[in-house]
Amino acid sequence: MNDVYYNAAKAYYPRFYTKDQVKVFVVAGKITEKQYQEITGDKYTAPEK
Repeated sequence: MNDVYYNAAKAYYPRFYTKDQVKVFVVAGKITEKQYQEITGDKYTAPEK
């Protein structure tokens, strides 16, 4: 994975990114589900369609 996206999400959540916006990074394959949990404190669940 690319650390640039992880570092950006970590730096800007929750001030500028919402949890749903961080999920977009997971869906796009830019961060892992584990990294999502590290950033938000919540277990990753796939976004509803």
